[in-house]
Amino acid sequence: MGSTLSFPLLPRLSEFVAAQTGLHFPPERWGDLERGIAAAAPDFNFSDCESCARWLLSAPLTRHMNEVLASHLSVGETYFFREKQSLEILGEQVLVQLLQSRRQNERRLRIWCAGCSTGEEAYTIAILLDRLIPDLKEWNITILATDFNPKFLRKAAQGVYGEWSFRDAPGWLRERYFNKRSDGRFEIHPRIRKMVTFSYLNFVDDVYPSLSNNTSAMDVIFCRNVLMYFTARRVKQVAGNFYRALVDGGWLIVSPVEASNVLFSSFTPVEFPGAVLYRKMVDAGPQLLVGGHQVPQTLMETESVPAEPMVADADIHAVQADQLPVLQPDECETPSCLARNCANQGRLDEALKWCEKGIAADKFNPAHQYLLATILQEQGQHDIAIQSLMRALYLDPDFVLAHFSLGNLHQSQGRYRQAQRYFKNVLVLLRKYPLDETMPEADGLTAGRLVEIVTSLLASLPQTMAVSA
Repeated sequence: MGSTLSFPLLPRLSEFVAAQTGLHFPPERWGDLERGIAAAAPDFNFSDCESCARWLLSAPLTRHMNEVLASHLSVGETYFFREKQSLEILGEQVLVQLLQSRRQNERRLRIWCAGCSTGEEAYTIAILLDRLIPDLKEWNITILATDFNPKFLRKAAQGVYGEWSFRDAPGWLRERYFNKRSDGRFEIHPRIRKMVTFSYLNFVDDVYPSLSNNTSAMDVIFCRNVLMYFTARRVKQVAGNFYRALVDGGWLIVSPVEASNVLFSSFTPVEFPGAVLYRKMVDAGPQLLVGGHQVPQTLMETESVPAEPMVADADIHAVQADQLPVLQPDECETPSCLARNCANQGRLDEALKWCEKGIAADKFNPAHQYLLATILQEQGQHDIAIQSLMRALYLDPDFVLAHFSLGNLHQSQGRYRQAQRYFKNVLVLLRKYPLDETMPEADGLTAGRLVEIVTSLLASLPQTMAVSA
């Protein structure tokens, strides 16, 4: 493709995109930037690349517009069992040890596929667990898969793929885990589809970890081939949030090209043959043996991060969020605060006890029922969580976050018509809130941002299923 954008326009676009979306386009990637702008032009009602580029540089963009732009500038292509070496390490080292340590006590496992694109990676993880756990029904397995692109999420929820998604997959995959359709495509088995919950989340604008979007107390976070598109400052911000989203001992898995001891400095690097994984070790010493492999004291010691503009105060707080102290019980005065603190650390049984004490002390507070539902959801008790949310709505029919959570729970269970109804309830209720007002029990989420999130969630519902489910 020949260049159609002038040289002065491309560096300005590169700076603009970095400021708006956090995506990084150095000169060697200006061709990708131009192709992305050309692909985005029709969505912004432009017929040519240059007119769209000049409009972007001159117009104030909403968050939705930024997400549309970013969706065209980031690569959404993926396939089943991509980067097999990392998956082998995940299965043979990380998951095997986690499963062995929890088999005798709490049989629970929480995995987050962050930046899931069209779903192949999340389903790969579900299939891997299906093969590793013979008594899978006895376990509480959470696989959360998030993305900010509603089109990707819709395809992921449908679970229907063509030949290209299987280009490097093992031969047994389609035979055992897919049904061939009359159009020649392959639909994933419903049992595997139900193992994965697809949800909307934007790394740049949304709050995480949070009980409200189920992003806390994770054992493993998969975020491969996503952060490579971000500026170094944005990666540090996301990495800090991931650190807080993991339980102590939890793992962050990025692609080999994204490995960086500088950008993931809060984590302890664990070196395996051909890959480096990152582990949250609160009290880790200079070295650690995991799975027979030694953690080096330094990794890529000469690595440096390119100089960037001064970071605003808000960004400094975001970058250093992983250093925030965890509240201890004697620092937290109320049962609900104690329950949140325990839940954020993955101590769900303790969280449940504190929440029940809060309910006993104040039976008519709908916020206690909402908190109970979020904890029950993390325990995999979705039906009981729904009952608790319905009790919250009995106490306060206009409790926005209860409607939002019911939408998410029904969506995760494949009940798309019910999910659609509750998400629409949220939009109706939010009309009476100023867009900049912070919502109760929402960890700082504003009404305006919740409108955008719910709108994207509605757009991500499988269209045929939303009508017929």
